[in-house]
Formats: sequence, structure tokens, C-alpha cells
Amino acid sequence: MTLPNHMSGVYLTRHGGPEALEWRDDIPVPRPGPRQVVVRVAAAGVNNTDINTRVGWYSSDVTSATDAVDQDVEAGGWGGALQFPRIQGGDLCGVVAAVGQGAALRPGQRVTCPINLPRPRPGNPTGFIALGSEMDGAFAQYCLVEAGDLYDVSASPLSDVEIAAIPCAFGTAENLLTRAGVSPGQNVLVTGASGGVGLATVQLAALRGATVWGVTSPAKAEVVKSQGAVDTFDRDAALPTDTFDVVIDVVGGPAWPGLILALKPGGHYAVSGAIAGPVVQADLRDIYLRDITIHGCTHQAFEVFGRLVEMINSGRIRPLISKTYPLKDIAAAQEDFQSKSYPGKLVLIP
Repeated sequence: MTLPNHMSGVYLTRHGGPEALEWRDDIPVPRPGPRQVVVRVAAAGVNNTDINTRVGWYSSDVTSATDAVDQDVEAGGWGGALQFPRIQGGDLCGVVAAVGQGAALRPGQRVTCPINLPRPRPGNPTGFIALGSEMDGAFAQYCLVEAGDLYDVSASPLSDVEIAAIPCAFGTAENLLTRAGVSPGQNVLVTGASGGVGLATVQLAALRGATVWGVTSPAKAEVVKSQGAVDTFDRDAALPTDTFDVVIDVVGGPAWPGLILALKPGGHYAVSGAIAGPVVQADLRDIYLRDITIHGCTHQAFEVFGRLVEMINSGRIRPLISKTYPLKDIAAAQEDFQSKSYPGKLVLIP
């Protein structure tokens, strides 16, 4: 396939509101180097992390919830300062369009990849770079990716839109469950259970044989139960104490102390987000006297996404898609995402 010289896509020009996103029709199409692949993007999911990166929420200077950032930051990306302009988009499903020398893929294969691309190195075994943060991502017609980071999903019965909803949400969920050691028969509590990561966690935990409860609004309780939860708790309700073997949290904020107390002694708390606020108040006695283990989860080992790909190709998992949008309507899609009006995933089509 002959690549065009230019493509349409969205540049993030700086940290800020939706006005920092710029639609362009003259973005140079990347060319593959050795062991690299150019992917024609078929669909790209909308995620908290794209909005967090846009507003600079990952900066340690920001202490508010993810929807309340109103300050200038410099180092607001996953790995610190971003290079602008940046093409965001951590959820990729596409078709191989061109391959560089030594790339073990061929044009026409349908592929996806994790948002967190492992880059372990001496002194930092959990090193990674993030698609759409430290490198250009899927919010354009074409995306340049290392061949070793891509997985063939040509055999999957899922649609391009469904596959594009999996990498961030299901990758994060499977990583959280893996790190917390969730096993059959355990009681698991999932916060933010109606969101992309939350619903994925409910689905994957149930597949592991766990008994799952979700924290969500009453209006979305049935959706959460449809994905495998036995019941739900209202976001503002007091949680039972000494009840759960594992708490999976992407919310944080003021409710955090109750999540720790909801764990049984010896329980595991795993976190990979803090949409209600990253700064929490803790009573360390509730942690060490009860032998609670806390897992911070971002780096994903290769086998985590490998397990997901097996489930993608076998059709064992299927994300809930609420709405799709043309990529040009990214600002509206992100506004809808932040409104929390829709359960599950929103997806952009280039």
C-alpha cells in the first residue's frame, strides 16, 4: 500500500481545555523505520487519560479531581513534560498499512496494542511509555507503532469499534486484578463501576470466578449487574466493613478511607486512577494493624495484555459501547464522557 503524504487528525497544542485540540488536514503521515509499522486507524476509544493529559492532571502541582483542573502546568503528561503538538489517543484498533524492514507483520492484518507500552530497563523494571502521551497515538488516520508492541486481532469476532474500546479499559482492569491476585471465590468491590475501566473490571473479575459488587449511581446499577456484578452500592452510601478480599479503585477522593475499612484484614487494595481526587486522608492504623496491601498499578507486564488478546480473539470479552463519533467531533465526545451520562465506552472514528 502506498501511504499518502498527509492525513487528518487532532493535535494537542498545549495543556488546557477543548480549545487546546486542533483539527488538521495537513499532518505528515509517518513512515516506518526498521521494525516499525504504520497502522491505518479504524477506531479509537475515548478515555479519562486523554482528558487528564490534555488538562495536565498528571502534574504533581494538581491536587483536584480530574474534572476541576483550572491551572497552568508544565509537566502534565504520564512521563512528565510533553512535546507539543502531540497526537493523543491511547486506544488503537487498525489495519497494518506499511511495514519497515524486520517487522514481523504484513499489510492487511488487524492489530491493536496496549496503551502502556512496557519499556523495562536496568534500575526501572516497571518502565513504560504511553501511547498518545510520550509518542503519537490514534487520534489521526495513521499511527506509527513498534512492531513488537502490536498484537494481531484479525481472528476476533469483535468489531473494530469494540476492539478500540478494549486496550485502556480492559488492560487497566486486567492489570489491577492481576496485581491484586483476584482468584475464584473472592469478594471484590469495584469503584466507578459503570465507567469503561469499572465495567471491564466487573466483567473480568466475574470471569475469574470472583463475586463482584460495584459502586455506581442507582441509574446505572442494572448496567453494572448486566456485566457480572451481584449487586451495587450507591456512590454516597456507607460501605460495609471487613467484607471484601479485594477493592479495585479508580475513583479515590473523599470516599477513600471507607474503601480501606471495607477490606477484610489481610485484604488487597489496587488503584489505577483518582477521578474524584488524588489526595486522600488515611489512618495508617487501618492499614498496618489490619495487614492491608496496597498496589499502585500502571506498568503492565507483557503477559497481561497477551491474556486479553486471547480473550479478544476468542470473543470471551465484549465491551459495552454507548456511542460513536467522527474524530472531528472529539470535543463533543470528551464533553459527553466527562458528563458521565453514558455507561461503558465512547469511540471515535477517523
